[in-house]
Amino acid sequence: MHKNKSHSKLNTLKSNVEKSLKQSIKNIDSNTHVRGESLYVDDINVREGTFHAVVFDSPIAHGKIKGIDYSKAESLEGVERIFTYKDILGDNQIGGIIPDEHLFAEDEVHFWGQPIALIVAKTELIARQARRLINIDIEELPVITTAKEAKEKGSFINAPRSFNLGNTEKAFNDCEYIFEGETFSNGQEQLYIEAQGSYAEPLENGNIKITSSTQGPTAVQKTAARVLGLPMHKIEVDVTRLGGGFGGKEDQATPWAVMAALATYHLKQSVKLILNRHDDLRMTGKRHPYESTYKIGLSKDLKILAYEVEFLQNSGAAADLSPAIAERTLFHATNSYFVKNVKSTVHSCKTNLPPNTAFRGFGGPQGMFVIESAIAKAASEIGVSARKIQEINLLKENDEFSYGQIAKHVEAQNSWYAATSIFFVEELEQEVESFNEKNTAFKKGLSLMPITFGISFTNTPMNHARALVHIYLDGSVGISTAAVEMGQGVNTKMLQIAAKVFSIDKSKVKIETTNTTRVANTSPSAASSTADLNGKALLKACNSLLDRLIIVASEDLNVSVESITLKYEFVYIDDKKTNLSWTELISKAMLNRVALTENAHYATPEIHFDKTKEKGHPFAYHVYGTAITIVTVDCTRGTYEFDAVKIVHDYGKSMSEGIDLGQAEGGLVQGMGWMTMEEIAYGSNGRLLSNTLSTYKVPDVFSVPKNIEILPLETSGNEMAILKSKAVGEPPLMYGIGAYFAIQNAIKAFNPNHQLKFHAPITPEKVLISLYEK
Repeated sequence: MHKNKSHSKLNTLKSNVEKSLKQSIKNIDSNTHVRGESLYVDDINVREGTFHAVVFDSPIAHGKIKGIDYSKAESLEGVERIFTYKDILGDNQIGGIIPDEHLFAEDEVHFWGQPIALIVAKTELIARQARRLINIDIEELPVITTAKEAKEKGSFINAPRSFNLGNTEKAFNDCEYIFEGETFSNGQEQLYIEAQGSYAEPLENGNIKITSSTQGPTAVQKTAARVLGLPMHKIEVDVTRLGGGFGGKEDQATPWAVMAALATYHLKQSVKLILNRHDDLRMTGKRHPYESTYKIGLSKDLKILAYEVEFLQNSGAAADLSPAIAERTLFHATNSYFVKNVKSTVHSCKTNLPPNTAFRGFGGPQGMFVIESAIAKAASEIGVSARKIQEINLLKENDEFSYGQIAKHVEAQNSWYAATSIFFVEELEQEVESFNEKNTAFKKGLSLMPITFGISFTNTPMNHARALVHIYLDGSVGISTAAVEMGQGVNTKMLQIAAKVFSIDKSKVKIETTNTTRVANTSPSAASSTADLNGKALLKACNSLLDRLIIVASEDLNVSVESITLKYEFVYIDDKKTNLSWTELISKAMLNRVALTENAHYATPEIHFDKTKEKGHPFAYHVYGTAITIVTVDCTRGTYEFDAVKIVHDYGKSMSEGIDLGQAEGGLVQGMGWMTMEEIAYGSNGRLLSNTLSTYKVPDVFSVPKNIEILPLETSGNEMAILKSKAVGEPPLMYGIGAYFAIQNAIKAFNPNHQLKFHAPITPEKVLISLYEK
């Protein structure tokens, strides 16, 4: 009876979710996406005479340039000009956090694919033909490709960082169990559908407009101004939308936009630069590979008393965003667990690979993988379920993170117990065990993966945004923010906010392109903070306009301000509809010379972090959740299929259930791809080997879980989130880490002699070896 009631409750929850999804607003871009009408950089109607550009890049990973012969390329008919560092009027520097990266290489190259020159021609085909005619003489130098080798040789981007809590040395003396080990998590290619690209066009008075596929319009504007030696107001950057970003266009969209702008400045003509897929794969950085070591100590009752970890981050040849990504690794080194004594250190190691960069999760997944590996190791050695260790150590209210923030509004245990009860985890474990007893050629594995992910830019000054709102004479509304739409549905959420505040139909609201002239000095669309920051700014702007309109209505109707509300495009007095419509109200406001434009600024309150002490309160809030992953491994072939992933996720009070579910599902599968099949491979000479989609595999329809169930955690939400709707871009990716451990548990069921290894991704080749190791 109890079991039937529980299953009935689960069915009711699923039914409620399905009902909410049907009623939720659809992504406003869906229609133009499926019709092929959505506009991207490559869809721009170019000016007559537009030139096309192709990048000439380094054919080796490290060396001194002895000489370059451009003569044959320059003489090719249709080639307009070839630009190098000698044509830069400002600084040959595009480094953001650390100024250590040239736009064009000067006398030395540091990675295979480093830009050396820009070939500008009448067509892209001619530019590519010219690239093959360039002869370069390079004296090769030693190449470093791994973080461990970089550490041994003292090659670092910057000084190491450490977060510490308690006293690990003393705490280890009190531990019943102590285990040590090492892990490796590989990089991951962003593989956005739209490759990197930009279009620069000259405007009058020496101004330049850049249409860029970037998550950071201000970064493009600032860097272009620096390289061209111009003030920022001479550079306008515009973004309609991106065909995916995943962090790969936060910093690394900048050089291609700057190159196009440089050529436009000199030629006084529009220049278009769109990388093809092979150039993009070769020249751009990926998610950072990490080589890490850990030491974990537990009490007799399985409480984690001490945890030490050293992360070696493979940063590539320049800093890019590596220091910030390394910092977020430290912030998430203990995932969803409270550990009284922590010592975590990260080294950003300089190698001769393309500068690695942001990728969904921004260093957090790499940190979480290590502690989950440590727990799996401890559980295997002690002879208990990893679930038992995980559950005992989950965060509780007022626990302290290693960086000093006190955990508030904690949902770690709530999401865990919701998932384990709603999805009957003990029954699932029994089903797995029963299957394994009856089958020899196939084995199942199950794992649980809790997540705790902080929301905010960890660099406190970046947590701000602005919104510009116009109400036009006919009652239609135009909105400009710094939010860049890249498939995550942020435009839809911005539209919802305005439509909700004004109580007007969504058809009356237009989301403008993201433009540095309308909204200046912006943070990038990243850190899962885009909807929160820009949405809060937009909410302030709309509420200010609403307050003015209510005054106009109260004066016109001769009633008190307190009695006025706007609903369904009409003015109401004490909840009674009047004849004063929204459009009439706007007309009256215009006649009374009331401002119908508002520019609002929002800065996240309360957050702070002192890097001199490595302590503070860096996050506005955390997102929580728990995933249960079940896999079946073919023990003859080493292949595997994911039977199901069942998740309870902390959306807060979701304002767009359909969009948020799509983000959760997409993030999950992307994380599973990172953990199981997406294997970045470089040769010892620094050349990218996984340089095609035949050698670099991403999840397709045949590799995704057969069943994905994601239920919302029942919660009151968080005031720091926009309309209490929590960020959903990055956190779900970490659920994919559970795939690794589910596969490993299946291997262990087949081969009891298997010694756990933590080397991701766990490809079928690695699985097959592990199944038959002695």
